[in-house]
Amino acid sequence: MKQTILVVEDDQMIRNLITIYLKGVGYEVVEAADGESAKAVFLEHHPCLVILDLMLPKLSGEEFCKWIRDQERNEVSIIMLSAKARTEDKITGLKIGADDYVTKPFDPEELLAHVEAVLRRTGQFCQKITYNGLCIKPRKVEVLLFDQQIIVTKHEFNLLYHFMENPNVVISREDLIQQLYPYVDKTVMDRTIDAHIKKLRAKIESDPSMPERIQTVRGMGYKFVVE
Repeated sequence: MKQTILVVEDDQMIRNLITIYLKGVGYEVVEAADGESAKAVFLEHHPCLVILDLMLPKLSGEEFCKWIRDQERNEVSIIMLSAKARTEDKITGLKIGADDYVTKPFDPEELLAHVEAVLRRTGQFCQKITYNGLCIKPRKVEVLLFDQQIIVTKHEFNLLYHFMENPNVVISREDLIQQLYPYVDKTVMDRTIDAHIKKLRAKIESDPSMPERIQTVRGMGYKFVVE
């Protein structure tokens, strides 16, 4: 599972530079140029870490940081990036919820070292798979849809986890049974799998009668569709 980092920076040149460096070492990177659009990107991609400029249009970095912490997403790390280099500015940033503070101008290699240091402390709490706003966190046994927690049973969780580990792959009922219920009678489990999928669709699909995420492949099984 790749760790996702959200870069919120209104200077496109700086944003591109950070993105190139992070992608170069294997991180998945999503971007936003202002605080308001950063909210939508955050809810869709569920990043593990946010690199956050403080001087942003529409919504300041401080306000966006407070918004993240108000969502009770405390497993998300925040590195503030700012030209404000005074000690009191750094203290203020850390008090409102930042995990680290890097001043501009900065060396990209130094920023990368800060990212790696923060994720060594917190990254294990942010293992996840995310597609189109749907996020599953195996260590926390948690499912989120655009940051709203979805209550699922143990079997529904295991089924969804297996689907999301195998996006765009047709999985037969037999394979699902073998993966999830290897010691149970197949005839009974065929109907049970269908029932679990129906319940899952009711929880994660905008229109369960016309599912876009978990689709039926006639005569073959099911497929978790990712664009």
